[in-house]
Amino acid sequence: MTDIESVSRIEPARLESIPESIADMIADISAQGALLGRALHPTTAANLAALIRIMNSYYSNLIEGHDTRPKDIERALANELDPDEQRRNLQLEAKAHVRVQAEIDLMAAEDRLPEPASIDFIRWLHREFYRDAPEDMLRIRTAEVEFLMEPGEWRSLPEHDNAVGRHIPPSSHRVQDFMAYFEDCYRVSGRGNAAQIMAMATAHHRFNYIHPFPDGNGRVSRLMSQAMAHHAGIGAHGLWSISRGLARGLESRGDYKRWMDAADAPRQGDMDGRGNLSLSALTGFTEWFLQVTLDQITFMNGLFELNTLDRRLAAYVARHDSLKPEATLLLQEALIRGAFERGEAPRITGQTERTARRVLNDVTEIGLLGSETPKGPVSLRFPVDALETLFPLLYSAS
Repeated sequence: MTDIESVSRIEPARLESIPESIADMIADISAQGALLGRALHPTTAANLAALIRIMNSYYSNLIEGHDTRPKDIERALANELDPDEQRRNLQLEAKAHVRVQAEIDLMAAEDRLPEPASIDFIRWLHREFYRDAPEDMLRIRTAEVEFLMEPGEWRSLPEHDNAVGRHIPPSSHRVQDFMAYFEDCYRVSGRGNAAQIMAMATAHHRFNYIHPFPDGNGRVSRLMSQAMAHHAGIGAHGLWSISRGLARGLESRGDYKRWMDAADAPRQGDMDGRGNLSLSALTGFTEWFLQVTLDQITFMNGLFELNTLDRRLAAYVARHDSLKPEATLLLQEALIRGAFERGEAPRITGQTERTARRVLNDVTEIGLLGSETPKGPVSLRFPVDALETLFPLLYSAS
């Protein structure tokens, strides 16, 4: 039996071989990830990624048992916070997730994403997530102790040590050593595509098994998975979300907790690997996690396919009382070209300048077209109010 304070307690950290079922999934994930968003204009894709960050935040909150609605997150991003302290704190958590993921997506786009499993990056994730948190969000209260959490700092004192469900994480004085071992195990630079994709799953579980921070470990692990997806070449500019898949599961919303708990299992005899923990349980969790990944990328591919998105834009205009049919032409132009100058509205709609300006104003007023400056080129935007028509099932938690 491995000493529970030995860093080898998290072994096996990786799968000893790749089962055929997982190898096939990795190939499909790579192919689907390469396709996602390819047909979209980069400007449209970037604006869609902003929407997905809100969705990611919503589902990450849902996993924590906090149902912060998309409209509340949108208001938080506009600094419109609820006067009720509890709801305001939930908004702040959601806003922080959006902000940190936006920075991850930007670092990936600019090819400056650090090693996702590195100690420095993981501590940065936690520190950035809680950067603007009020003291009440940082105050940890249990039946036995109360203390103030320091963003970006590991568990380091005896009062930081608590069971996580049935699981007893390593003691606080061992966290630094465990995380150094974690970094060595899951460093993905120089590894092949398949190894990097598998590491998304195995690192996700083992990070939460170590539970290095007093609080916020689940959120950090999901942001780390986002960064690892980018590093593996399947991030698709931020157009899909692992949090949505983890929250929904494959069979039910309880899948994530059950699979995480199952992967905590100790080794079951000589045929179950050579580490302290069960190799077969880690293999099962990896297969489930990668199936969730594939399902989410495939779902998003269908949702963002140009022809279907074009039809849904037309359907939205047809159902909206304040929009004229010509508004569809403006939205389709923005979808294809990414953006167009406001002065092009008469040509696009085939209307007089006065009528075309009115049609354009109507579309921008409801938030489907927008620009960086009052007179600048307009591009597609995706307000929360339009999601039910434009992206059905995106926020369904069933």
